[in-house]
Amino acid sequence: MTTVARDPVAAADPAPAPPTRPAAGPSRHRYRAAAGFALGAALLFAVAPLLLSDFRLSLLAKYLCVAMVAVGIGLAWGRGGMLTLGQGVFFGLGGYAMAMHLKLADAGPGNMPDFMTLYGQLDELPLWWRPFASPWFALPATVLLPMAVAFVLGSLVFRRRVRGAYFAILSQALAAAMVILLIGQQGTTGGTNGLTDIRGFFGYDLNDPVNQRMVYFIIAGTLLALLALTRHLMQSRYGELLVAVRDSEERVRFLGYDPATVKVVAYVVAAGMAGLAGALFVPAVGIISPALIGIVPSIEFVIGVAVGGRATLLGPVLGAVAVAWARTALSERFPGTWTYLQGLLFVVVVAFLPGGLASLIGLVRRRDRERPDGEPGPGRWQRLRRRREVTS
Repeated sequence: MTTVARDPVAAADPAPAPPTRPAAGPSRHRYRAAAGFALGAALLFAVAPLLLSDFRLSLLAKYLCVAMVAVGIGLAWGRGGMLTLGQGVFFGLGGYAMAMHLKLADAGPGNMPDFMTLYGQLDELPLWWRPFASPWFALPATVLLPMAVAFVLGSLVFRRRVRGAYFAILSQALAAAMVILLIGQQGTTGGTNGLTDIRGFFGYDLNDPVNQRMVYFIIAGTLLALLALTRHLMQSRYGELLVAVRDSEERVRFLGYDPATVKVVAYVVAAGMAGLAGALFVPAVGIISPALIGIVPSIEFVIGVAVGGRATLLGPVLGAVAVAWARTALSERFPGTWTYLQGLLFVVVVAFLPGGLASLIGLVRRRDRERPDGEPGPGRWQRLRRRREVTS
């Protein structure tokens, strides 16, 4: 029988275990989330309208629409591992569906939109335009049409186990194809100009600052609702399954789940959020065009999510708003250099902070947890050396 010699010093005075913080219960997480939503609602509904001018408030409404797209990308990419470089497609489908209805409403019953009369290529309204004259068809179409396209595409792609860079390239090619299609149909889609000069929003004049503020409040409330929905999905059993598919798809398949179905659901939900964002973007800006939904805008959506932190709930929102605001501010001062600055920002974040700016909070908490007295904790090599000295 072999005996193992024990260090009497270590046995008499064992190293004290590091203190651990009690795990936060579900109620604590709920209270924290409720406090966060209350703070966000106060900032969006009280502080921003009070401090910002009408012009800056309209810009913020535009940024919040971009943030809606970012929430969906955070769900699909951050939780599901699907790098979606074609969200501009779904953003455009929702935007064009809303713009078509508003253009028909501005033209009046039985009349064609002004650009169709200007180009002179049509004698009557196309058949596929006519259903959009009804708000009962147009409003659901802004969300259901992008979701239907995402369902068809996702079912074909994910069931063939296409993922990674191949899926990203395919989604980007879809955005490029849609832009070419819209530009080629000038008589029915407005071509490169798109659908412009939208003046009304369900009977309200968009030139009135009061109505513009109403649109802003609708956008802000919708963003908070999408955040609540996304948090529910992330905290649910489906959210855990989505993360499992991202980390080890084969193990999930071995356990009896279909990873393709899990991915399709996240992809469809993200597409619906992008379509809703595009629909609300139209009354906020008054225009929708191919330049807003192509490859470059789709990449800009992803950059905002990467900068903020794709694996968190608020990271994509804050990152998208920050990048959009920086684009507006820097483009006014340096019109020709913003593209280079944006690319540099993306490279710096990917190289030095892969988790985005939101990961800084986790790094600070981790360092605080290492030393409860508030002093900076030891580095990794020092911890390994100390552990070796204790066990030797």
